[in-house]
Amino acid sequence: MFINRTQAGEQLAERLTTLNLANPCLLAVPRGGIVVAAPIAKKLNLKVGVLITRKIGHPLNPEVAIGAVMPDGSAVWNETTTMQLGLDKAQLEALIRNEYMEIKRRLTAYTGIEHLPDIRNKTVILIDDGIATGYTIFAALKWLKNSNSSKIVIAVPVAPPDVTANLASQVDDVTCLVQPHDFMSVGQY
Repeated sequence: MFINRTQAGEQLAERLTTLNLANPCLLAVPRGGIVVAAPIAKKLNLKVGVLITRKIGHPLNPEVAIGAVMPDGSAVWNETTTMQLGLDKAQLEALIRNEYMEIKRRLTAYTGIEHLPDIRNKTVILIDDGIATGYTIFAALKWLKNSNSSKIVIAVPVAPPDVTANLASQVDDVTCLVQPHDFMSVGQY
């Protein structure tokens, strides 16, 4: 579908220019989101900030998300799955703590600082290279809503239609180039 993440970002940039966004701020979800965000930043004349959330993987299959940790250390969970796994409060807190420490480490590595840009009263454009389950993007969204941004726009090259519809009900705009019904993974596109 896309030659690479840069091409996907160029196509998203064209779509985003039609939205007339007031006081925009660009945040990318590392790592793939940074590559997608670069041509968008160039087209909109913005800097790329990073918003790091961390997926919490299933203990038996780390690729399967059971939750995600936000930049402030809070978390969102699939409560049904965590109950089925029998994870107690101490185990969940340990998973959160480990991922939060990794968020801080990565934020420092990417930006040299341990805090995020001030997004109060700004239109935040959140960029990722795609959405699969949505846990990391929903964690980011929860954090953004608590950060007093004026509007939230999510822009991704690919996501399943059900996730896109769910997001659209929670933000001001979702720009998604491809919404395949047979979605398997971001990497296919």
